[in-house]
Amino acid sequence: MGLLLTAAGAPYPGHPATSPDLAAADLSARDKALADNAFQGRGPGTPEGEAAAQWIADEMKRIGLKPGNHGSWFQPVPAVNIALDPAKSSLVFNTAKAGVLAPKFADEQVFWTPEFKSADVSVTNSPLVFVGYGVVAPEYNWNDYAGVDVKGKTVVILVNDPGNEETTPDAKFFKGKAETYYGRWMYKYEEAARQGAAAAIIVHETIPAAYGWQVVRNSNSGNKSWLDAPDGNAGMVPIQGWITLDTARDLFSRAGLDYGQLKAAANKPGFKAVPMTGETLTAHLHSTISKMMTRNVVGVVRGRSRPNEVFLYTAHWDHLGVKPDVAGPDKIYNGAVDNGMGSSSILEIAEKFAKTKPAPTRSVAFIAWTMEEQGLLGSLYFAQHPIWPLNHIVGGINLDANLPEGKAHDMVVVGNGASELEHILAFELANQSRRISPDPEPEKGAFYRSDHLNLAKVGVPMLYPGGGYDLLEGGKAAGQSLRDDYRANRYHQPTDEWRADWDLSGPISDLQVLYAVGNRIVNSKDWPNWYADNEFRAVRDKSMAGK
Repeated sequence: MGLLLTAAGAPYPGHPATSPDLAAADLSARDKALADNAFQGRGPGTPEGEAAAQWIADEMKRIGLKPGNHGSWFQPVPAVNIALDPAKSSLVFNTAKAGVLAPKFADEQVFWTPEFKSADVSVTNSPLVFVGYGVVAPEYNWNDYAGVDVKGKTVVILVNDPGNEETTPDAKFFKGKAETYYGRWMYKYEEAARQGAAAAIIVHETIPAAYGWQVVRNSNSGNKSWLDAPDGNAGMVPIQGWITLDTARDLFSRAGLDYGQLKAAANKPGFKAVPMTGETLTAHLHSTISKMMTRNVVGVVRGRSRPNEVFLYTAHWDHLGVKPDVAGPDKIYNGAVDNGMGSSSILEIAEKFAKTKPAPTRSVAFIAWTMEEQGLLGSLYFAQHPIWPLNHIVGGINLDANLPEGKAHDMVVVGNGASELEHILAFELANQSRRISPDPEPEKGAFYRSDHLNLAKVGVPMLYPGGGYDLLEGGKAAGQSLRDDYRANRYHQPTDEWRADWDLSGPISDLQVLYAVGNRIVNSKDWPNWYADNEFRAVRDKSMAGK
C-alpha cells in the first residue's frame, strides 16, 4: 500500500490498528478516517472521492481480503458529470393572468438535465399539466395519464403515492401507509419520459417526501452524475426539477386552480389530469459536461469448496462532496453516518471473515458502491454488468446510514416480509434475545432508496437492516427521537460528522447478528429466496431456472 496524498501533498488519513473482533473502537476509527475533511465529502470522480475508494481498497488488502473483480479491487463505472451553471440557466413559468413566475434557484426551485449530447438544453412555452401523482399502476387500476396527451408538455407531479397521507390509510390501496416504488421521485421522472413529457416538476412537501427542502436543495443544486450512455440519455425527460409548496400554490392560483382541492382529487380513484390553462414553462439550461470514471470497490474472502457461490455485504462509499454555495462556513458534506458508517461496518465484518479459519465454504464478497447519492448508479451498473452470474449470488445484506445508538430489543428490517433471509435473521436475533421489527416509518419508502434495490430488481434476495428502534434505554420513543434528530439536523447536511462520543454498542450488536447470518449462509447449501408473493420472486425463479 502506497501512501495516499492530497493535491497539496499532505497524507490522507492512515489505516487504524484493528482486531478481528467486531469492536466499537475499530468501527469508530474507520468511520473517522472516511469522514475526514481530507476526502472532501467523498464526491465520486473527484480526486478526493476516488482517494476514499482507494483507502477502502487498501483497508481491504490490509485486513486480508483478496481483490474481488478478476484480480482487481475495483469495478470501473463509466459516468458523466453534468454541472449546471445557474448563472447561465433559467426556468420560468409564464402565466397568462399574472405574468412570469421566476422562482429563485435553490431556495424555491431546483432543476437539471440528464441529457449530455449538448451543453445546452431548452424548452419553450411548454404547456403545464397537473397529473396528480404521475402514476401508471395497472395492478391498482390506476392511471394518472389516462385520456391526456403530454407529449412536449410539462407535467407537475405530487410526491409519494395516492392515499399516503390518509389518517387511516387502506393497506389495499397501493400499500396504505407504506410507500411503493411509484411514490419515488425516480419513478415519476421515468414515467414522465415514457409519456413523452418535455419537463417534469415535482412539488415538494416535507411529510410525504420524508425530508425537508434542504435535502432537495443539497442533493440537486450541484453537479449531477449519470451512467454513460451512447444516446446521451435522450430517452429521459430533458428537464427535471422540484418546486417548493409555496411556489406550487402560487402557480396553481395563477391558473385559477386550488392546489388543496386538486391534491384531494388526485387521491381519489378516477382522477383525471388537469391542464393548467394559460401557463407554460420556458427554460434554458447550460451545463458543463465531462466524462469521468468512478469505481465500485470489491474485496472477497474466497470460499474453500464452493468459491463460485457468493454472499454479499454492501454499502455505498460516496457522499455529496463539497458545495461552495451552501450557507455557513462548512461546505464539506462529510457523510459520517451516511455512509461512512455503512462502509466501516462492512469492513468490520470483512476483517472477521478474513481472520476466521478455516475459510467459509462459499465466498463472501464486500462491495462499496459508488454514486449511490446520484441515484443508486454504482449498484445499477453492477446489476447490469455483474461480476458473478446473478444466479451464483446467494443473497446479500446492504448497510446504509445506520445510526450510532445504544442496544435495542429489536432490529428493524426495512421492507420486511420480503425474503427467507428474514428467517435466518430472526434465529440469530433470538440468540441476543431480540426480534425483528417492521419499518416504523414505511411511508418514507426507505426500501426504494438504497443500493439493495438494484440487486432485488434482478432477483438477488437482499436484506436491508435498519438498526434498533426499541432501545433498551428509552424504548421506541428514544429510537424515534434519534431518527427525527438525524433527519432534521444532519441528513445530507455538512453537520453529518464523526463524533468521538458516539454510543456504538447498538451497531456492534447489530454487526454481530449480521455476521452470524452471513456465516450461517456461506457454510450451508441453502439458497434463500424471496417469499412467494414478493414482487421480485418471479425474476429470481427465472434466473435460478437457468443455473
